[in-house]
Amino acid sequence: MVTAASTSPAEDSGAALPDAAEVRSLPHTWEEARERAWEAALPLPAHVVPLATALGRILAEDVFARHAMPHYASSAMDGWAVAGSPPWILAEPGAKLSAGQAVPIVTGGLIPPGAKSVLRSESGLISKDDDGLPVLVLGGTARPGEPKNGQHIRPAGQEAGLDELLIKAGTVLNPAHISLAALGAMDELAVLGKPAVKLVLTGDEVVASGIPEPGFVRDAFSPQLGSVVAMLGGAVVGLQRAADNLASMLDALADDGDDPADVIITTGATGNSSADFLREAITTMGGTLHISHIAMRPGHPTLLAELPDGRFILGLPGNPLAAIMGLITVGAPLLARLGSRPRPATTEVACGSPIKEFQGPTRIMPYRLVYGLASPCAYTDSAMMRGLAAADGVMVVPPHGTKMGESLIAMPLPWS
Repeated sequence: MVTAASTSPAEDSGAALPDAAEVRSLPHTWEEARERAWEAALPLPAHVVPLATALGRILAEDVFARHAMPHYASSAMDGWAVAGSPPWILAEPGAKLSAGQAVPIVTGGLIPPGAKSVLRSESGLISKDDDGLPVLVLGGTARPGEPKNGQHIRPAGQEAGLDELLIKAGTVLNPAHISLAALGAMDELAVLGKPAVKLVLTGDEVVASGIPEPGFVRDAFSPQLGSVVAMLGGAVVGLQRAADNLASMLDALADDGDDPADVIITTGATGNSSADFLREAITTMGGTLHISHIAMRPGHPTLLAELPDGRFILGLPGNPLAAIMGLITVGAPLLARLGSRPRPATTEVACGSPIKEFQGPTRIMPYRLVYGLASPCAYTDSAMMRGLAAADGVMVVPPHGTKMGESLIAMPLPWS
């Protein structure tokens, strides 16, 4: 592993400059890692999905009404479709109405030929004429002049005409959009690609529940990592655990068949210890490393690789805070690029306290806003989550430190 001291070229000390192989192994800076993750991928192609699965997707093509909406004149009320003035003789359903005739109708019902308006059920009464035949007359709750010509009739095309634009491409589809597309007679929608993600969790020492014995740790990833991936625009399609050996890692990274994941996100095994097999597995599979290490703390061993079949591997460290910092540093731009979303934005915050120089990498520090200033959280060791749980965001502190009030780059948390 390259040390922090090796990230700077030798100065006038007589030391030799690193050769080409050493230069290639140097960690990327935080800024370089973000840029490299964005540039490594191309947007996934658009594809068609059923309406039921289109929620939250980005529409790839304009949606036009396939028929007039509504496509027939319908009743807006329960009551009677009527022609002419009262009293009205009740006609046979389906018949063309002449003046002085009426037929019962329900909300949404087809307006029969000849009908000029709809009388609300609460405004009419069935009575009898002089011959004892049933007739419809105005009731006591009828309003003056009711029913007016065209009243309570929804004309065809009232909402949209044939081929009228309903939803513009680029829209993030919400439930109302889905309903509108259905009313426009769409069964499917073309949407931009959304990266499918498989999670691979490593660590023979990890236990899924209860209080772990000494030497074992609780699984901090499976309860939350999929949700964070979804917040960043990915869709988790599988989860697999890999034992701390090469064969198990190779099996977890293997192509899952006809519909493989676009991105595999692993936790742990990114280092160079005897229990870390991710890098060896990537080499065995002929993968290419886009990011080998990042000059940041926590999250230094985060890696990004690409397999020959085009799948990406985002290797996150095994410590929880380090993993989340790697995910929002590298995973956020990667998933955004694949999903045709904007490049994740950064902001600036004013630091609430001086931070000393740190010999080595950039520090990624959770902070809380106190009187408008970003104060570093406590409990932010790479294995801790207490500080991040209380944080308002993450600030990027350069190796030379910072003064109180100085502006720093900040990343929003996916859930904030």
